[in-house]
Amino acid sequence: MIRYALFTSSNRLLAFKSQLIIVRYLNQNLSSSLNPKPTRPFPDYSPKKLTIRDSDLVHRIATSIKQRRYESIPRVLIPFQSIFNPSIHLIGVLIEIRHDFSRVCDFFDWVKEPTLEGLCIVVHICVSSRHPKNAHQLVLEYLRKCRSLRSFVEQLVYTYKEWGLNPLVFDIVFQVLVEIGVLDEARKLFHKMLNYGVVISVDSCNFYLSRLAANTSDGVTMVINTISEFKELGVCWNTRSHNIVIHSLCTLKKVKEAENVLSEMELKGCSPDVVSYSTLIEGYCRVGELQRALELIEQMGLKGIKPNLFTYSSIILHLCKQNKVVDAERVFREMMSHDIIPDKIVYTNLIDGFCKLGNLSAAYRLFSEMQKQRLVPDVVIYTTLVCGLCRCGKMVEADKLLHQMLSEGLKPDEVTYTALIDGYGKADETKKAFSLHNRMLQIGLTPNIVTYTALADGLCKKGEVETANELLHEMCGKGLELNICTYNSLINGLCKAGNIEQAVKLMEDMELAGLHSDTITYTTVMDAYCKSREMARAHELLREMLDKGLQPTIVTYNVLMNGFCTLGMLEDGKRLLSWMLDKGVMPNTTTYNSLMKQLSSEHNMKATTEIYRGMCSQGVMPDSNTYNILIKGHSKARNMKEACYFHSEMVEKGFNLRATSYSAFIKGLFKKKKFIEARKLFEEMRQEDLVADKDVYDLFLDLNYKEGNMEVTLELCDEVIEKCLVVENLETHDEKNIASNI
Repeated sequence: MIRYALFTSSNRLLAFKSQLIIVRYLNQNLSSSLNPKPTRPFPDYSPKKLTIRDSDLVHRIATSIKQRRYESIPRVLIPFQSIFNPSIHLIGVLIEIRHDFSRVCDFFDWVKEPTLEGLCIVVHICVSSRHPKNAHQLVLEYLRKCRSLRSFVEQLVYTYKEWGLNPLVFDIVFQVLVEIGVLDEARKLFHKMLNYGVVISVDSCNFYLSRLAANTSDGVTMVINTISEFKELGVCWNTRSHNIVIHSLCTLKKVKEAENVLSEMELKGCSPDVVSYSTLIEGYCRVGELQRALELIEQMGLKGIKPNLFTYSSIILHLCKQNKVVDAERVFREMMSHDIIPDKIVYTNLIDGFCKLGNLSAAYRLFSEMQKQRLVPDVVIYTTLVCGLCRCGKMVEADKLLHQMLSEGLKPDEVTYTALIDGYGKADETKKAFSLHNRMLQIGLTPNIVTYTALADGLCKKGEVETANELLHEMCGKGLELNICTYNSLINGLCKAGNIEQAVKLMEDMELAGLHSDTITYTTVMDAYCKSREMARAHELLREMLDKGLQPTIVTYNVLMNGFCTLGMLEDGKRLLSWMLDKGVMPNTTTYNSLMKQLSSEHNMKATTEIYRGMCSQGVMPDSNTYNILIKGHSKARNMKEACYFHSEMVEKGFNLRATSYSAFIKGLFKKKKFIEARKLFEEMRQEDLVADKDVYDLFLDLNYKEGNMEVTLELCDEVIEKCLVVENLETHDEKNIASNI
């Protein structure tokens, strides 16, 4: 024990004096308004005195550990197992081996039931030896056992003066308390340590703020109050602290308040960083204020802060959700021009956006580009493409993509198979749909209600209502419950199969089952009546829907608009459009396309173009259908200047012409003697494997024959025989596809 009394060296005294100087400095900088009390000193440590016999055993154990350091502790301490008592001998051994960190850890692991004092000493040794992770793990394991926090902190304070003198140890305990979610206890520890002149570090306090914001019902208020309180108590908040506040406010959609915090940061000596701006930009995207988000990116540039991937990702995702995918890709290209490498999430959002617009060529272009960037496509990206192909009825390509996934070792999930099943159902290929259902079962995937709904939908479209009912009974037998989506899908299938009366009866059955028809149900049956030219019945359903307090959606209005336009009731359609604008119901691209399609079919291209301009002035983005309607209509009216203008705009936005639009455009150019432009379009069309109509082939057969290009002439002869005889009704078929998309 004499050795122990003389243990404290001059270096330790210097360290202790340094600690006291730090404490005095912190005390002097506390807010004078609080009238802080003088800090209490840490207690002197005095371990339990040992008997001569116990002191000798401690010395022998410590000597064995030191001398046989290359042997495992359990082997070294075999002779002492039966006589070692942690409550008596543990502290003494730690005193003698304290400077050998690895042996301290091994020895402590060997002790079966260490005392709380021993645990706290080892935590101090870990911190002093610059192994804070080990200390963190020890504290975490102890506090997770729900033992007394008060006793633990008291022992940590008691042993601090002799074993630690490193305030980081209290930071670690504070962090652990926050990590396990006892925020009130963490706050108490913060205040307790102030009594000893120790201020928890700003990094630990930031961790506390982030959990406070996420784990409490009034997180933002708590965070702001804590920032104010802790600052007065000596915490010097930094940029990350303010970023937490900005994030909390943005989560609650309080973006103006969040921007005020960003503006005030510099006044408080904290410079906003890329995280500050990116968080605020994401917040503005969430509330739909894209313009302000873009302005903030410009502001970042003026302040010399370079945007990162997260900054741009928020804007790209927001634009994709608004179906402004072309604008999203423009932002994407700007991002890449700043040498910011996109990740799979950004590519997935863009690919999904283009797939939903039906622009599969743009989606595949991005898919190839992603692979060139050495980003390996995952199940999500493949499934996104599969869904896009199925939505457009390209089932052969979708099946090829499925096999490509499998060949690359990827396992399609329920979403992948359900998309394919739905696609085959819509393509009237129920046999293939059920084959995929069986394959799902074979590989251990469980079909869900969406899968069964897709199968039933396909059966209803083929008129096999009884089979669909049997399938639904099977579904119920597996514990799945019919929901409104299932009924709506069945009603949709019946309507598309022309069984409107059965669909109406199913609506009644649904009510008897306790499920009430929603806006989708009514809109589906209204669409069927409109397509059957029964506008009066559609109006009746609309009135019934309004009487039940159901609000029409934009799809409901589009159904009515399409009905008016299909029946040539253009004045009614225009009145509906005006009414929607007056009531603040924003028409979408489909609304305008219906009017434009009908006006174009009546050769009124002046009115068609006016509708287009009105659409753009309302901020509604044109899609592939819009441009095809305009180009085809102007070409037929021989307004080639306008057709060329819209074609340039279409190409710039990443959309493609359909076969019928190509044919009309080419014939219009021919009539204006623009043979070079016509030939270029014809070759482009052939490269895309689109079939022109027979009149277009005749034009180029004559042209090549007159020019003496006999080889090309014979090639075109073979092509026209092979393709045009098979698809002589191509234009009619294409028009039907456009109508179904509208």
